[in-house]
Parts: sequence; C-alpha cells; structure tokens
Amino acid sequence: MPVEKRVTAADAFWREEGDEVQLQHAEAVMAIAQRLKFRAKSVRALPLERRARHLAQIGDVSEAVATRALIAYHFAAKRDLMGAFLDALGIEHEEGLIKAEDVEPPPADRLRTATETLGASFPEEDVELYLRTLAALDGDTWAHMDEVLPPSN
Repeated sequence: MPVEKRVTAADAFWREEGDEVQLQHAEAVMAIAQRLKFRAKSVRALPLERRARHLAQIGDVSEAVATRALIAYHFAAKRDLMGAFLDALGIEHEEGLIKAEDVEPPPADRLRTATETLGASFPEEDVELYLRTLAALDGDTWAHMDEVLPPSN
C-alpha cells in the first residue's frame, strides 16, 4: 500500500471512536512509543496528523491494527466504491455497509462482472485493495474472490 494511502488509513484509524477500537488504539500507541522511544502518554498527546504519519511508517503493525485501519480507511474514504460493488452484486447495503447478517457467497462469475464494473469507474489499485480486504476479513462470504483476483506479489 503506498505511503499516502497508509497515512489516510492511519488517519481514519485514529478518528474511529468506541469501545471496540480502544484496544487497537492502545496497541498502536505502544508501537509508536517503542519506535520513537517516547512514553505512551507523549504519543497520545501528539496531534492526530502526527500519530497518523508515525503509524503509517510502521511496517509491522499487528493484524488487529492493520485490519482496523483498513476497515476505517474504506468506510472513511471509499464508501462510493464499496456501494458500487455491492450494487453490482445486488446486495442490499447502507452506504457500503451490508444490511444482512448473512450473505450468500456470490459465485465467481458475478464477482468477476462486479469487479469489471468497478474497474470502469475506479482506479485498479483501489478496487484490488478493497477486494483483497473483503477476502481477508470474511473468507466465507467472499470464498470465490481468489478466482477473480490476480495472484498477489
């Protein structure tokens, strides 16, 4: 993921609120503190933009922090892409958030058609990142995604 997108993802990560994100925030604070040799209190006092830049520069964040940052990034910056993909699949959603608890895994041919539809309107790297994020976060629903995506490097 290019640095500018990692900064955007980190910014979205820090802007998330709620009890469920507090653990990942604390983990990220500790990672930054270790990297900079700062106290955690000093990292928490940094402006959001600086915390985002520092987090984006850490190449080995935990899976929990990376996952939360990717989710936050897509909901903060890529709702139009998310919505377009779900529309192309005929899956009900509210601004990119799937409404149903359980979604039948779309077959590969429908995923391929939806992906091609996205490719006509959105940058290829954004489409691929979103699709890889879906596959990584919910392998059951997006079980056929590996048939659509090119092999990863």
